[in-house]
Amino acid sequence: MTHTRTIRLMMASAALLTLAGPAFALDGADMMKKLSAAFEVNGTSVTFDKAEANGDVVTASGVKLQVAAQPGESIKIGDVTFEGVEETDGGGYYAETVSFADVNVSEKEDSVSIKDIAIGGLAIPGNASGGTINDILLYESFGTGPMEVKVKGKDVFKIASIESNLTRRENDAGFDFDGTMNGLYADLSEVEDAKAKDAIEKLGLKQIDGQMTMKGSWELESGNLAVEEYALDFKNIGRLNIAMDFSGYTLQFMKALQEANKAAQANPNKEEANQAMGLAMLGLMQQLTFNSASIRFDDASITKKALDYAGSQQGVTGEQLAQSLKAMVPIMMAQLNVPELQNQVSAAVNAYLDAPKSLTISAEPEKPVPFPMIMGAAMGAPNTIPSVLGVKVTAND
Repeated sequence: MTHTRTIRLMMASAALLTLAGPAFALDGADMMKKLSAAFEVNGTSVTFDKAEANGDVVTASGVKLQVAAQPGESIKIGDVTFEGVEETDGGGYYAETVSFADVNVSEKEDSVSIKDIAIGGLAIPGNASGGTINDILLYESFGTGPMEVKVKGKDVFKIASIESNLTRRENDAGFDFDGTMNGLYADLSEVEDAKAKDAIEKLGLKQIDGQMTMKGSWELESGNLAVEEYALDFKNIGRLNIAMDFSGYTLQFMKALQEANKAAQANPNKEEANQAMGLAMLGLMQQLTFNSASIRFDDASITKKALDYAGSQQGVTGEQLAQSLKAMVPIMMAQLNVPELQNQVSAAVNAYLDAPKSLTISAEPEKPVPFPMIMGAAMGAPNTIPSVLGVKVTAND
């Protein structure tokens, strides 16, 4: 009797689990459709042949990216595997890791290859048309292994690895982000144009290698977007870093920008679409405020090479060309009618040409300046812009 009751209980439990199982199973197709919806806010869609779920793993096959601006053309992604997948509040999904098949495209002796492409911590929103932080397609990390481009069987461009991170701040206040492109290499020795080839050889640029780095933050409430570092650093050339800081780039601003972009892409009349996009951008820029910006170049021997080469084209030495530039800069700056800036630029150029170390152009007003004020100054009194923005030019600091 007890044995029979136990068997019946086990059968009932099995039946219950069988009935309940589908309710807890992941819907791979639904996840992919919501992934596509998240891409569509930027004018891109995702198509796939099928998406199968096995536990917390979803495998999508035949994945393609379709850009609205290029109808009829798509980018083949192939199979994509989402691991550690779970549903989130609001009908969204979260995947611990997303891995892609290696890219290997070739045509005769030309080829492109990318290995070890992976995304970590992918959050797919349930409602991509919403206006909160949870309605944005986000990732925690992205990276690739080696990337190579070959032309006629020879390496012309390589990247050792790409790494980027997006860190969500407490209480969803914003994000911190950073990225690195390591082992950036280009071979310019096969350039065919005779004049360009001569310049490349004289400047020592037949092979260049270095890296790119980026670091910044985005505060959602104020829309403060600060790019502290966006730098290209090449051996025997130098390091160029661009930094900027402005406010007003809120979620609402981003959404309006996406809608304007979608409307432009949907318009078959491209001239009309570009005009509409331009007007929309002018309107949106009224919401932004300028805080600061800078461009800095740290020389690593390219300046002297450039002066020597440019001088040789004019039949003078690099030193003689440098002296000519020193004399020309004040004359050119005088046409802008900005005496204070003219003196700064002249002093900085003189110091840099005498001993090339660094050259910096910065703009840091005493108080943040609304973009409409900048635009008004540009149209009414362009020569006041340097003082409005607090522009400074320095060298070797």
